[in-house]
Amino acid sequence: MNAEHIDAPHPTPARGVPPIRFDVWLDRAKTLAGGFSVRIKILGIILGLIMVLGLGITWQVRSSMISFMNNELDRLGQSHAAQLAEENSELLATNDIAGVTLALEAAVAQHADSVYAFILGPDGEVVAHTFDDTGFPPDLLSVAMSDERYLDFGGEAGVVHNYSNPILNSAQGVVFLGLSEARLLRAIDGTTLQLLVTTVFVGVIGAVAATLLTWLLTRPILDLVHTTRRIGQGDLSARATIWAEDEIGSLATSINQMVSELESNRRTIAESRAARTRLLEQLIGAQEDERKRIARDLHDTVGQALSSIMLGASLIERSDADQEQRTRAVELRKLSAETLEQVRRMSRELRPSVLDDLGLAAALDRYAAEFRLRYPEIVTDLHCDLPQRLPPAVETGLYRVVQEGMTNVARHSGARTLSVLVTRRDATVRVIVEDDGVGFDPAEARRNGQSVGIHGMVERIELLNGSFDIESSDSGTTVYVEILLDDSEVAPR
Repeated sequence: MNAEHIDAPHPTPARGVPPIRFDVWLDRAKTLAGGFSVRIKILGIILGLIMVLGLGITWQVRSSMISFMNNELDRLGQSHAAQLAEENSELLATNDIAGVTLALEAAVAQHADSVYAFILGPDGEVVAHTFDDTGFPPDLLSVAMSDERYLDFGGEAGVVHNYSNPILNSAQGVVFLGLSEARLLRAIDGTTLQLLVTTVFVGVIGAVAATLLTWLLTRPILDLVHTTRRIGQGDLSARATIWAEDEIGSLATSINQMVSELESNRRTIAESRAARTRLLEQLIGAQEDERKRIARDLHDTVGQALSSIMLGASLIERSDADQEQRTRAVELRKLSAETLEQVRRMSRELRPSVLDDLGLAAALDRYAAEFRLRYPEIVTDLHCDLPQRLPPAVETGLYRVVQEGMTNVARHSGARTLSVLVTRRDATVRVIVEDDGVGFDPAEARRNGQSVGIHGMVERIELLNGSFDIESSDSGTTVYVEILLDDSEVAPR
């Protein structure tokens, strides 16, 4: 009959016994080791190796010596027992018990490890022994007759190895000899103690050597750590000391080369930023001058021309011209008046003269009034707390930022309310423009380059050494601007 293959059931772990997670213990060990410094780790490794090797060698030497002791005792015990059997055979034949006793005592006295010797007759009676007046121990006979080879005598004798040898094939009895291992164990214990003392001594020397080694190894590392911290704090003049031409020295050389390149790149970037800042200042200054010139030309030249046209239309309107000409003159005067108002508004937006004459607060008040007229659906609230005039560059920059912010609210946010707050406390000027519009993602707008106005506001504030931030969500957008005035600009004007 063919035997069918039967799959053996897979063993399942016993319930209630969680599996051992070696990875968890490994992670804990790594965490524990990571909490110590490199110096402590090196010291621990060296001392651990010394102690493990020392204790291992001590244990191995002690085990070898004990094994050798047992073998020697066995060899000596068997040899002496055979010798005693041969020596006492003739004395037993003549029934010289006293001579047998003396022979046993002499044999025990000659060997330092001998504890006792006795002879049992063929009938199991003790014929002779080496014990003193206390007599033969009653328990020794039963133990000696058993298969037990090791007897615990206690006291100085300790463990005794029991050996026996028949006399004339047991015709005259059996001789028993007891050899103690106490003396040899004391010698082994002494050797073990010496090895342990040597291990401790070597451990002390190893600790001193490990301390010196860790100092030699960790001093360059600590110097590198100190150097990298200074570099991380922005001090690119820091350089690592090269202690030796080894791996750590190569690392220090690489760090120094990297810092030198960083320092060179920083100088290049700083020079580029300074050049860019100067160029931007000149560009914005030229832009503001051009705005001022165009605004003045619009106000003076175009404004005067439109005023003249309006005056001529008024004269035609009051002349004896026919009705059609007077009607056209009226239309021309109205169109000229509207155009003049637009020109004046454009002139104020380009460069409001009130900003130069009366300051930022007055210019923002006028701009807010015009903003309310142009966007009546947006409730606009402006609050300016400026006890004194600001520097011209600061006033111009903040005016343009507020202007751009309010324009963005009107064009993109769909807000119903707009709040503008401009305050000054000591040397700090703060501007907050807040609305309740739909909001947007400022970071995404900057990355995609979709908001040229935001970029312009940021550049203006950075030129004034200020901070610019935008917070936006579904409930609205808030622009924060803060400028710290120089000491020369804090005093009242």
